[in-house]
Amino acid sequence: MNRLIYQAGMSIREAYTQASSFFKERQIQDGAICAEILLQHVLGLNRTEFFFRMEEPFPAAHAEQWGEVVERKAAGEPVQYITGEQEFYGLTLRVTDAVLIPRPETELLVEEILREGSRLFPQGAPLLADIGTGSGAIPVSLLHARPDWRAAACDLSPEALEVAKGNAGQCGVGERISFYEGDLLLPCVERELPVDILVSNPPYIPAGDSPSLQPEVRDYEPHLALFGGEDGLDLYRRLAGQIPLLPRQPRLVGLEVGIHQAEAVADLLRAAGEWSEIRFVKDLAGIDRHVIAIQDPSEKE
Repeated sequence: MNRLIYQAGMSIREAYTQASSFFKERQIQDGAICAEILLQHVLGLNRTEFFFRMEEPFPAAHAEQWGEVVERKAAGEPVQYITGEQEFYGLTLRVTDAVLIPRPETELLVEEILREGSRLFPQGAPLLADIGTGSGAIPVSLLHARPDWRAAACDLSPEALEVAKGNAGQCGVGERISFYEGDLLLPCVERELPVDILVSNPPYIPAGDSPSLQPEVRDYEPHLALFGGEDGLDLYRRLAGQIPLLPRQPRLVGLEVGIHQAEAVADLLRAAGEWSEIRFVKDLAGIDRHVIAIQDPSEKE
């Protein structure tokens, strides 16, 4: 692999071109983008530096590492796991194969929670609970944007919680997030936490859809964070069933859902509490991707 990718005296541009072609031959999606990101990672360059220095010789000292990361990507491993990071809502987050890679559509959920949360809680310090926090992308980005908010981040995976703790500390919000290992909302229920805002991006892919997933998702991302039972709704059923166990009903709930799941999840929330409004937020593809439930005392007659 190293001999195929690295040739003495080759330029950074030639390394980029060769890797792009190599990925294309192996039908790697967005191979040119992957080659660029991996080169920047190996050489320690930002994007501007990368393009400015493309005609320079490829440093021989990085040849072995370059060959290794190209081999990993050619085998299908997500670039984010190779570089160990992912951009999310303007922040650079650490990711490992213990957590789901944060997706752009989840940024839309963050925006909606920020908008509605700021309206419902113009003063004070609401307590946000993120269920199945994974990398901590949701609570870290929300608390980074709102210095007066606090959060409880829950996950069943201790490895995921370690990643989330690291991201919280790196982004300067670690002192305002409490991390709990446990099943869905139960850590909050057991501690009688007065949750004001509840958010979650739980596993929602139906188990039967596994063969149709992209290999880099199916073979590398944690199944605990991907699959939600036969119809993908198992976690929503259990989460909705736990909401009445909290000391009080949250005033704002935001849940990310899969294709054709929004109506069913909305029905589960209706059965779990009384809401002033339940509505959907579409993603950039026009799919109902987030279910938003609001309890607004000001709207009561």
